[in-house]
Amino acid sequence: MDLRFEKNRRKYESTARLLLLMSMSDIAKDAVIRFEHSLGVGIFVTVDGIMLSTTKLRRIEDKMREIASKNIPIEQQEWPLQKALDYFAEKGQKDTLRLLRNHKRDTVTMTVCDGFADFLCGETADHTGDISGFSLRLFYPGMVLILQSMSQAIAQGEFRDRPKLMRAYSEAAAWEHIQKCNGAADLNEIIERGQIRDFIRVSESIQSRTITSIAEEIADLGCRVVFIAGPSSSGKTTFANRLAIELRVSGRNPIPISLDNYYKNRVDIPIGENGKPDLECLESIDTELFNEQLLELLQGETVEIPLYSFYTKNREPKGMEVVMKGQDVLIVEGIHGLNPAIGTDVPSESKYRIYVGALTPINLDNHNRLRATDIRLLRRLVRDARTRNAGINETLGMWDDVKIGEIKNIYPYMEEANVVFNTTLAYEISVLKPHVYDMLLQVGPDSQYYSSMQRILHFLDYFTDVTDETEIPPISILREFVGGCTFYDH
Repeated sequence: MDLRFEKNRRKYESTARLLLLMSMSDIAKDAVIRFEHSLGVGIFVTVDGIMLSTTKLRRIEDKMREIASKNIPIEQQEWPLQKALDYFAEKGQKDTLRLLRNHKRDTVTMTVCDGFADFLCGETADHTGDISGFSLRLFYPGMVLILQSMSQAIAQGEFRDRPKLMRAYSEAAAWEHIQKCNGAADLNEIIERGQIRDFIRVSESIQSRTITSIAEEIADLGCRVVFIAGPSSSGKTTFANRLAIELRVSGRNPIPISLDNYYKNRVDIPIGENGKPDLECLESIDTELFNEQLLELLQGETVEIPLYSFYTKNREPKGMEVVMKGQDVLIVEGIHGLNPAIGTDVPSESKYRIYVGALTPINLDNHNRLRATDIRLLRRLVRDARTRNAGINETLGMWDDVKIGEIKNIYPYMEEANVVFNTTLAYEISVLKPHVYDMLLQVGPDSQYYSSMQRILHFLDYFTDVTDETEIPPISILREFVGGCTFYDH
């Protein structure tokens, strides 16, 4: 299975989840398993009902390998909705039962293998032996299902602890628990009870409180430069604007600049593997000029920062003069903001780095997690159609290259950040859905993106629409995508 292709990576993960569920049903059938979120090359999994140990995980992993070695066929079967509801009621799988009660179709696609059946959103491999290279690792308070990395064909990827990312996920999970919204069924019930407006207010307030605490820490530490980086459609620009407001409240004067302005002229941009100029690589940025001007700014000198035109693909003849004074804080936004080569000569005590990411919001149910990359794609489709008059095929056509650039240039430096900030809002899928649903329906069977868009439509069907957006604040990160953000829309 060639894991360079997104479709195969998803099949691989779904099959690995199936093997784990089958093994657990044999070894500890009463355990409640929840696939939480990605963690490097693995998936963080919590298990209630049993005490995890290294010995127990070895038994479970051995069982997974036994199932894989038998190369058992895996089928996708269409079950009548009522049959599926009865099945999950008998199994006591309450989260899936509540989810399917909101199902709009007459049938449910079930994954069936050797007498075991479950609702696993997405395709799997054809046989259990089609995947290899997985393993389990104890990771309090759960475990990690370690998968193959994109570049590895046999062995599982190397797992690395990411404490800052894990902390951000844990904080999000804690707030979801407090708000009693851990899955799609919970959100749907909040909407149906007419409580969504209050839920939006609380969700936004949680995010605002976090931004305030970050600004206060920057001010208390006396940092002079703040670097902000994150993947596409993570809401970096709106976050930077909101952080600037909070820094002002803390008595600091923020000066925003973009690393994009340090792009080299198009003739000097390196050519990527696809034969096109690689705007994602570090070498496309004039790091020497940036580092030189950054030091000059910190020493109080007036600097003419370049301005880059994405229309001409070259720098403008005239730049922008910038000078820093006593309480000024430079806010630098760009995909390479966490790379150690950026700001290398600035003392660490003067720098503060922030990773801004749209982390997974809520899951469909315990056995079906939503990927952060899907949420970001929905955001980008909505924004591109609204602000750039870009068709869905245009956005999808560049998405794979964008993700490859993120894997190379952003994710490896995530833990270099002082803090990981989660821009996802628990309610946002239900808001994005009516903005994007008809757009996705336009992708026909003849399109190379058809199966991917059908998959997204499938999980969107499990969410109730939110069309009343009056409670979403004008400076909400979500406004960057759906419109009405007062930072840009006037």
